[in-house]
Amino acid sequence: MSFQFSEENLQKIEALKKRYPSPKALTLPCLWMAEYQEGFISLDAIEEISTHTDTPPMEVYRVATFYTMFHLEPQEKINVQVCKTLSCKLCGSDEIEKHLQGKDVNIVHVECLGSCGTAPVMQIEDVTYEDLTPEKVDMILKELK
Repeated sequence: MSFQFSEENLQKIEALKKRYPSPKALTLPCLWMAEYQEGFISLDAIEEISTHTDTPPMEVYRVATFYTMFHLEPQEKINVQVCKTLSCKLCGSDEIEKHLQGKDVNIVHVECLGSCGTAPVMQIEDVTYEDLTPEKVDMILKELK
């Protein structure tokens, strides 16, 4: 296997084992750690996760492919989650989405980012960007590249 969790992540896994009723319950946290560590979840990472969760690799793969937030291949473009709920629509998310279509990003529609009071919003990685305008989107994307 070419994937191995970092020492920091191994310590996190050990700490989490004390909080969960069974190692299998660590599947999602381990998938997140692998994604953040490598930028995507490789088959080698799935094998590694299976050893820490006492779960067959196919079961870990099933979980990773069920959730749309996990990537099984390296990402060439930034994934931008755009809220498609009513609050964001009323506050201009269609304009933000239209503006993003001209950029080198993957647009992912999500139900709610939990920030209706500061709509329209988008999320990149774990960061939520609020009160968006096309100009603000350009500044955010410029900082990320």
